[in-house]
Amino acid sequence: MHAVATMKPDVQKLDVSKIPPPLAGLTGASKRYGKVLALDNVDLQVRAGEVLAMLGPNGAGKTTAISLLLGLQQADGGKAELFGMAPKSLAARRRIGAMLQATEVPDTLKVGELIALFRSYYPNPRSIDECVALAGVGDLLDRRYGKLSGGQQRRAQFALAIVGNPEILFLDEPTTGLDIEARAILWKTIRQLVAEGCAVVLTTHYLEEAETLADRVCVLAGGRIVAEGSVAAIRARVSQRRIRCISSLASKTILCWPHVRSVTHDGDHIEIVTDVAESVVRKLLDADAGLSELEIRRAGLAEAFVEITKEAA
Repeated sequence: MHAVATMKPDVQKLDVSKIPPPLAGLTGASKRYGKVLALDNVDLQVRAGEVLAMLGPNGAGKTTAISLLLGLQQADGGKAELFGMAPKSLAARRRIGAMLQATEVPDTLKVGELIALFRSYYPNPRSIDECVALAGVGDLLDRRYGKLSGGQQRRAQFALAIVGNPEILFLDEPTTGLDIEARAILWKTIRQLVAEGCAVVLTTHYLEEAETLADRVCVLAGGRIVAEGSVAAIRARVSQRRIRCISSLASKTILCWPHVRSVTHDGDHIEIVTDVAESVVRKLLDADAGLSELEIRRAGLAEAFVEITKEAA
C-alpha cells in the first residue's frame, strides 16, 4: 500500500506593518430601500495591490456597497470615501475604473471608437494598443457595440474599465457570460494590474474565481459583514475536510460511516467530505489494504461560504 496523508496549514500570521493604507472604504455605512435594510453599519477598506472579493447570496448588499463606493448612491448613515474624497467628486472618479452588471454604452459606436472616447475622459489613460492587449478585444475593434453578443459586450466593457489606468478597479460579476478563454484573459490581466499596485474590488458568484484571485474575502449576508479575511482564514472557519484517495470500497458503504457528509467519484478517485477526518481515515485504512494516493485538505471556499451564510441566516 502506498498511502501518504497530507495536511498543510492554511492560516498564516498577518504582518500588520506590511498592510498598505486604504485607498477607499465604507465607515458605518447603512442603506435602506423602503423597509429593506440593504446595508447595516458596514465597515470596509480597499487597499492598493490586492483583490478584495465581496461574496454573498443575492440581496446580501454587495452591489449596494459598490454603488456607495462609486458615488452612484448616497448612504443613509455612515460614509463612503474614495482617496479621502467624496466618491462623486470628479478628481476621485478619474482614478477608478468600473465594470458593472448594468452598463449603458452607445450601441452605434464601434469598440475601437468607444475605447478612444473613454480615453478622452481620463488625464493619464492607457494607449489603445495596451487596452486591446490587456482585454483581448483585438477581434472586436471594428464591430459595433450593439451588434455584439453578451459575452463580447462584457469583454468590451472590461477594456473600457481599464482604459483610464485606474488605481481601483471595480468588477461586479465580470465573467458572467464569458467563455473559458475570455475568462482566462481577464484573470491574467487582473493579476497583472494588482502586481502594478492597482486595487481590485470583485463581486462574483463563481467561488472558484474568488478562491483563485482574492487576497482578501468579505462575506456579506443580510446587509452585514459576517466574515472577513484571507481565503485561507475563511476556509479555516469550517471544520470540514476533503479526503481524496483511490479505493475499492463502495461509495454507499463509506456514506454510512459516522461524520461522512458526502462521497463523490472523480475518475478513479473517491472524494469524501467529513467533519472528523481522522476517524474516517482510520476506517479507510482498516477496510481497504489497497488504498492509495490518500490526501486530506480543508474544505474549499465554496463549502466555507455555504456554512458561514447558513450560520448567518
